[in-house]
Order: sequence, then structure tokens, then C-alpha cells
Amino acid sequence: MSQEEYRRATLPGHVDFELPAEEAVPRKINGNHPLNGRTPRTPQPEEPETEQPETEQPADVVDIWDQRVAKGLAFLRRRLTGAYEVDDFGFDPDLADSVFLPMLKRLYKDWFRTEVLGIEHVPATGGGLLVGNHSGVLALDAVMLSVALRDQHPEERHLRLLGADLVFRVPVMSELARKVGATVACNPDAERLMRNDELVGVFPEGFKGTGKLYADRYKLQRFGRGGFVSAALRTGTPIIPVGIVGAEEIYPMIADLKPLARLLGVPYFPVTPFFPALGPLGLVPLPSKWMIQFCPPIPTAHLTEYADDPMVVYNLADQVRETIQATLHDLLAKRPDPFGL
Repeated sequence: MSQEEYRRATLPGHVDFELPAEEAVPRKINGNHPLNGRTPRTPQPEEPETEQPETEQPADVVDIWDQRVAKGLAFLRRRLTGAYEVDDFGFDPDLADSVFLPMLKRLYKDWFRTEVLGIEHVPATGGGLLVGNHSGVLALDAVMLSVALRDQHPEERHLRLLGADLVFRVPVMSELARKVGATVACNPDAERLMRNDELVGVFPEGFKGTGKLYADRYKLQRFGRGGFVSAALRTGTPIIPVGIVGAEEIYPMIADLKPLARLLGVPYFPVTPFFPALGPLGLVPLPSKWMIQFCPPIPTAHLTEYADDPMVVYNLADQVRETIQATLHDLLAKRPDPFGL
């Protein structure tokens, strides 16, 4: 018997059996050989790989540091080429907005958390006389009022402050004050600014306001002879009373060393819980909560002929003072905690 006949006799069905064709690369399904008795799964066609498009940042999202560097270089270019203007009073708006305003905004927003009310009462155009209460040992209330107008007013208006003679007798301070827009508190300068459609800021309490003790906080002092009223009447400029709450707590003044003040030639020498005990560290203002309220303007265009009438001037100054005092009481009721949010 041949081998072929033997296979047919001993292996029935062998003739009908054929081995499957060998694949070029054996497939494995779940780690098992496809011929182990399991039914292989039909392979899914592989999808062609597509490149994922890179996510592009929107055009308006720019690195803030790039902006700052660009602004800084542009500022240096203007200073080196002289492409900036300074008015007759020494006001340099480019320097004020580019250098001083960004620093003061951090103090205004982050440290004092200033809240502004009634900004709509400040005219968008034309002159105006802003009259505020004064306090806080150092005149930071005047500076913060300037920042509030530049930051909150729709027209981002500058405030031209009227300062005491002492400010302009100190060499470095005098230059800085004029650069940021301040000038001497006298009627001719005030009238000239208002006729040029500028906003003028005045604090009639003067050193009596900034130098009062903490026990007398938010109690308005005497307004003097009302020279600011005469300047407003002569130019027909509206008077806008302003109440400022928060400055009284930055340097709580508990005593005034008058002999030392006379020796140094200053109106007062303050003693606070931290100054002069802590030295320069005591000059850091406390982070009190500030509120600034702009009151409705008092028109004066119909009273220009009474600019030299003492009774009219006195009555109008008293009206402004009472308005500011009432505003302070309202603001204090809204802000029960001096250091709250």
C-alpha cells in the first residue's frame, strides 16, 4: 500500500482538507493566534492620520510685558526727541500719564480700594471748580482725587490742583508738583485755568485740614475767606463739592509737636502710632477703604456780577461747606468699617 493510499484509508476527509494560505504577517487578535479556534474579529480600516492644526492665539491677546516694553520705548523716544508738550504752568501730561499715573493707580485701586460715586456730575467739557475736604497729614486725598478723574471719568480729564506756597518752596517737590499739573493757590492762576476750560481742584481747609488730630476726623475746618468762590464767580464756572472718606485713617495723628514744627518751618509735626517711632516705615499709609462722592454742581454763571460782594461769596462758600459735611456723614454711614472691603 502506497503512502497516499494509506492516508486515504486511515485519515478520512484528508482529501477534502486544505491548509489556509499563509499570510505575509500573521495577525494576532487580543494576543492570541488567529488559528487557535477563536473567531477573529474583522479588523477596522485604519483612518488616515490628520495633522492637528496648531491653536493660534487671538490677535488681540498680546503679552502684557510686550505692551509695557513698547510703551516704555515709545515714551523714551518722545522724551529724547522732544515730542511732548508742556503748558505755561509747567504741566507735562505725557510725563504725568506715562510715569506717575500707573504707579498711583496701584495705590488707588489695590491699596485704598477706592470707590467713586457721582462722577456724572463732573462736566465732560469746559471748566469746573472741584472743592473737597482735606485730611490725612499728607495730601494724598488731592492726588487720589486726580487719579479718580483720570480713571473713572468718561473723558479721562486731568485735574489742575491748587497747592500751598510751601509746596512750591521745596526744590524737588516744586518741580514734581508743576509737572503733574499743580500750581500756586492764587486767584489769577485759578481763573486763568478755568477760562482755559480746565478742571481746577481746591481744598479750602488747607493745613488746618491735613494737620487736625484723629479725634477731629471728618469735621470740616474753617474755609478761610472764600477766595475760591470769587474765582468761580468771575469766570462763571460751576462749583462741584466733593466728599472724600478714607484719608483720615491712613496716618492717625494723635499729637502735634509744635515746637519741632516751628523749628523745621512746617505747619505741624505729626505723631502717629507708627511715626516717628518706626522711622521711614511709619510713612507707609494704612490700607483704609476710600470713597469719593462728587456732588451736583452749583452754577455760578448768573452770579458773575457779585464776584466782589462779600455776602454772596460768604453764603456760597458756606453752602459748599455744608454740602461737603453732609456728604461726609452719608459716606461714613455707607462705610462702617474703615478697613473693610
